[in-house]
Amino acid sequence: MTRTKLLAGTILAATFATGAAAQTELSMWYHGAGNEVESEIINRIVSDFNGSQDEWEVSLQSFPEGSYNDSVIAAALAGNLPDILDVDGPVMPNWAWSGYLQPLQIDESLIEDFLPGTKGIWDGELYSIGLWDAAVAMISRRSILEEHGIRIPTLEEPWTREEFDTALVTLKESGDFAYPLDLGMSAAGEWYPYAFSPFLQSFGGDIVDRESYTTAEGALNGDAAIEFGEWWQSLFERDLAPGTSQDPADRDGGFIDGKYAISWNGNWAAKTILDEFGEDTLFLPAPDFGNGPVIGASSWQFGVSATSEHPEGAAAFIEFALQDEYLAAFSDGIGLIPATPTAAEMTENYKEGGPLAVFYQLSEEQAKLRPVSPGYVVAAKVFEKALADIANGADVVDTLDAAVDEIDSNIERNSGYGH
Repeated sequence: MTRTKLLAGTILAATFATGAAAQTELSMWYHGAGNEVESEIINRIVSDFNGSQDEWEVSLQSFPEGSYNDSVIAAALAGNLPDILDVDGPVMPNWAWSGYLQPLQIDESLIEDFLPGTKGIWDGELYSIGLWDAAVAMISRRSILEEHGIRIPTLEEPWTREEFDTALVTLKESGDFAYPLDLGMSAAGEWYPYAFSPFLQSFGGDIVDRESYTTAEGALNGDAAIEFGEWWQSLFERDLAPGTSQDPADRDGGFIDGKYAISWNGNWAAKTILDEFGEDTLFLPAPDFGNGPVIGASSWQFGVSATSEHPEGAAAFIEFALQDEYLAAFSDGIGLIPATPTAAEMTENYKEGGPLAVFYQLSEEQAKLRPVSPGYVVAAKVFEKALADIANGADVVDTLDAAVDEIDSNIERNSGYGH
C-alpha cells in the first residue's frame, strides 16, 4: 500500500471513530420493569430520540416499581445518580429538597396545555413533568343505581354527603351485596393518602396546613378533620365497606363479581370493568362532603438529576418525549390519562365521547395535588397508619392528635423543610 493510501485510510478510520463517539451518553432510570407494554413504549421513545439527532444517546435501565425509590436513594447517597430520573409526583419535592434533582430547563411553552397534576413544581421552579396523570371515580352500574332509586350524580351535581350516605345505606339494606362500597382498603401504601385524603379535604381538613407547611395542627385534628374521622370510622362500624382485612383478590375482582355496588377506583382499572359491563358502566365524580368534590392528582414524571453533567441533553430528551404521539401511546397502552387535550383526541378511550373521557374531565376539574412538601413522604405514612387505626376502631381524636404530633416533630427535626 502506498503512503498516500495508508494516510487516507487512517484519516477515514479516524473520521468514523470520531463520528461514532460524537453522541454523548445519557443514563436514564425508569420504574416500569416488568410491564411489557410500558417497557415497549419507553424503549421506543429512547430509540426515536437517539435516532433523531447525533449529539446525545440515552441508555435506559429499568427497575421494578417496588424497589425503584430505594435504588434512587441509595445511588444518591453513593453519588451515582443517572442523568435522567423518573419520579412519583408527590415524592418530587423531597428529592428536590434532598438534592437529587435540579430544576428542569425546558421550554415551558411546551407544557402550557398539560394537566396541572403533571407539572412538578417545588419552591417556584419546575423540576419534573409527566406524560400522563391518573384519576379516581366512584365506579358503579346504571342498572344498580336505577333499581334502588339512587340519583346518578354528574360533575355539575355530585352527590352530597347526605345523598351518598343514604345511597350506601339503601344498598346495604337491599341485601344484594356483601358491602355497598369498596374503598380498596387492602391496597395499602400511597393509595391511602392518594385516594382518601381527598375525602378529608372535601370535609375541610388536610394532611398538613398548606398555608405554612410547617404544621399539621388544625388541619389534621381540627373540627373538620374530626368530623371526617368519625364519618370514616362509621363506614366500617356500619359494614358499609370492607376494612383493612379486605382480601386483595376482592379488591381486584369484587366489583365485577357483584360483591360491591360501588368501587372507589382508578382509570387504570376502568377498562377491565368497562369491557365487562359495557354501557351499563358508570364513572361518577367524588361526593361533595361540604367543601367541593376532590380527587387526587399527580403521577410519575421525568426530571434531571442534580449530579448530571449534561442537563441540556437530559432536558432535550424530556422535551422530545412530550410529543402528543407518545402521550397517546402511553394512554392507549396502559390506560392512563394523556397529559394534553390534543393527545387525548388521538386516543380511543379519552377522545371526546370516548368511554373513559370523563376521567380527563375529573382530572381537569376535581384533582388536587397531595401536599407539595419534602415532608410529605413522612406525613403520608403517618396519615396511612392513622386512617387504618381509625378504621379498626381507634379513638378518632386521640389518633389524629397523635398523627399531628408525629408529623410536626418530623417537620421540626428537618428545620421546616425549607418552607
